[in-house]
Amino acid sequence: MSTIPQVAMLVDTSRSYGRDIVRGIRRYVAEHGPWSLYLESRDLKSSFPEWLKKWPGDGILARTVDPLLLRQLKATKLPVIEMRTTVLKHPFPYVGMDNQIVGQRVADHLMDRGFRRFACYLDNSELFFQQRCQSFVATLQSRGFECSVFEAGASPSRPLRWDQHQRQLADWLCSLEKPCAVFAANDQLGFWVLDAARRAGISVPEQVAVIGAENDKTLCETAWPPLSSVQLRGLNVGYTAAKLLDDWLHQKIQPAKVTLLQPGDIVVRQSSDIVAVEDPRMAKALHFIRQNAIADISVTDVAKQVALSRSALERRMKELIGRSPGEEISRQRFGHVERLLAQTDLTLDAIAERAGFKHPQYMAEAFRKRSGITPGEYRRQNRF
Repeated sequence: MSTIPQVAMLVDTSRSYGRDIVRGIRRYVAEHGPWSLYLESRDLKSSFPEWLKKWPGDGILARTVDPLLLRQLKATKLPVIEMRTTVLKHPFPYVGMDNQIVGQRVADHLMDRGFRRFACYLDNSELFFQQRCQSFVATLQSRGFECSVFEAGASPSRPLRWDQHQRQLADWLCSLEKPCAVFAANDQLGFWVLDAARRAGISVPEQVAVIGAENDKTLCETAWPPLSSVQLRGLNVGYTAAKLLDDWLHQKIQPAKVTLLQPGDIVVRQSSDIVAVEDPRMAKALHFIRQNAIADISVTDVAKQVALSRSALERRMKELIGRSPGEEISRQRFGHVERLLAQTDLTLDAIAERAGFKHPQYMAEAFRKRSGITPGEYRRQNRF
């Protein structure tokens, strides 16, 4: 190996996730380099660069979808880290998202929002889409809820006329009992769901709330209304893959066969920004808590807002969502702490102030008791 490692990045740059992976690799190199990096604009179906067949490089970071590309990567006999799929039975170490957690996180989020009717829109063409849907359904079933599953009639392997596909999707949406929350296994499906709902005259999010996965900003922000989605933390995938490759090249440490990383937060946009509780006073109470939890509100403040006694509020909220008003205030407040730890470099003092805690030490200790780890450990595990 040369003094400066030569590394090729065969990563699709046509979507936000791939571009985030490239940024994560670049961040690692900035901290631990220098490396000589090869990068070109690609999509998932781009071909193998012919010059790589005789390239005297040191390693490759790739996202592979084509069996031919897989064979060509193997033929280089170079260390390769794969960042897209385990389906092709490749011999390379794999780094990617834990898609079981994606489905679980969406289910928990929607149940926390008060939804009691659920549906999942699945593209069956990829294992990771299946894993997201299976985990979503299993999490709901563990809490006693059923879930309608609709399989996409169109995919790269099964093209279907656009108008025909949207009619089928609209018919399915119309058949769902409302209000209902729909998890789309990726943002493309979520985009299609929102279009079909608009065609069918279904109000989003009041009748149907929609959440996608991957947080592709082009799709999410072009959709109408804008699509909520799970952030997949491509930065962390790229950074971790680069570190594994670096250890492989310099220390001869063979990476684990599979390295799964936790997804990020759900980026809430208009398509799911609602509390689905059919009791209007409880819906108002939950909305008030969500908007004001970090302002150090009390249960008495919530009771006054909805013109109920404290005991009546406690009883009705516990019946509807399984949590007391005080527990919901704490959940919202600590959720804000988690977001600030993961997404900013603010000190604990600043985070405590922004999350409505008067004493940073109390916040840190309460956080440790709730999550089992300290705020610093949480930040290290979720920093991208």
